[in-house]
Amino acid sequence: MQIDVISDTVCPWCFIGKRRLSRALEMRPEIEFDVYWRPYRLDPTVPKGGVDRRTYMKNKFGEGPNVAAMREALAAEGAKEGIDFAFDKIERRPDTLDSHRLIRWAGAAGLQDAAVERLFQAYFLEGRDIGDAGVLEYLAADIGMDSIQVADLLGGETDLAAVEREAKLASEMGITGVPTFIFANRFVISGAREADLIVRVIDKALEAAEEEPAAESDAG
Repeated sequence: MQIDVISDTVCPWCFIGKRRLSRALEMRPEIEFDVYWRPYRLDPTVPKGGVDRRTYMKNKFGEGPNVAAMREALAAEGAKEGIDFAFDKIERRPDTLDSHRLIRWAGAAGLQDAAVERLFQAYFLEGRDIGDAGVLEYLAADIGMDSIQVADLLGGETDLAAVEREAKLASEMGITGVPTFIFANRFVISGAREADLIVRVIDKALEAAEEEPAAESDAG
């Protein structure tokens, strides 16, 4: 079954959603899944070099008890999935285009899931600037990619237009929040839903696929 996941590398709920998806897939070991991570840009206006994260978050969400409560709730949900968010370590809010390019190249090497996981860990647990080419080269090597080749690719515009186009397509499809999961090109759920719900959608997609040949046979 093909599963397309539309997400951004600076989205904490996407990190949580990834862990929940992984648990859901483990609950259906008899099924072969092809998971593809698709780019989304929560804020395309962030410049190439990124911006100070504290200032960015203050300007976007403000300050006060509501913001603190939101952050605590996010931390609690992350803890359920083994994620110890270290927001205080994050200094930069990066432009995510290059991180999405890395994910794209990792897919060609069969390492896409590893790349997505490592990027989330680097940003949310280690506070690394995942918009920095040197950091991306290090992370690529960390998961077994050719860091020299990645450095060469990052130094040019390879797949830049393709990633921008794909991210724009997600918006044109009406997707306004991430993560968004598309199962077998048919069923869509948005948000970091619990693993049990994801499994129910997987089962529903399987049932629909099994009904299609019978329907076609009847029509014939």
